Amino acid sequence: MTPSTPPPHRLLVGTSLATLIASLAASAWVAAHWRRMLQWGATDAEATEWITGDDIVDTPKYRSTHAVTIQAPVRAVWPWLVQMGQGRGGLYSYDWLENLVGCHIHSIDRVDPDLQHLAVGDIVRMVPEGTQPPLRFAVATITAPYLLVLGPPQTRAAAYAAHVPYPSWTFRLEPVGPERCRLVVRFQNDFAPSPLAWMSNKYALAPIHLLMERKMMLGIKRRAERTT
Repeated sequence: MTPSTPPPHRLLVGTSLATLIASLAASAWVAAHWRRMLQWGATDAEATEWITGDDIVDTPKYRSTHAVTIQAPVRAVWPWLVQMGQGRGGLYSYDWLENLVGCHIHSIDRVDPDLQHLAVGDIVRMVPEGTQPPLRFAVATITAPYLLVLGPPQTRAAAYAAHVPYPSWTFRLEPVGPERCRLVVRFQNDFAPSPLAWMSNKYALAPIHLLMERKMMLGIKRRAERTT
């Protein structure tokens, strides 16, 4: 060891201190932006009102409501919602990011007639079949062209036992005049309480969820407005 090289214990202390500072900075950023992450684009009324799907996860530990105005009627937006999913029309978000972790998402820029058939009980996957954990939803409610609710494909007890969240994902379209509408998206989940689950399914989830869902909603908006 040369005289200019810090001893190992000092390197360890320096690394630990840097990690602590980075963690505190990240925590402070999340706390400062928490409300925006959970309520991007949504009014207070939209964020607090009861909507169909809230009864699925009646005591959510995490909930967000995001919204965007689309310059297109609901009938032009609805087909893009129906064909969402891995192995279907994609998620209209950052495909390259999702594919970095093996999701194999390929968002299409057209309405595919073969993907317009969706019914209660159908499975909508976020990852390829056979991937662990099996991130997927089951269609809980579908009322064309206004409401699509994706719920958990298993019971709460089964989700807890598999160490995965128990979620619901609601997509609601509301007309705002004859040629535009509001897309309101609410995501919520419950999970078995543990420090790791709280971190991964709530605090670490919030910024990632906003990043991907915001892009998804803007992707739907762009596609619908372009084809109207």
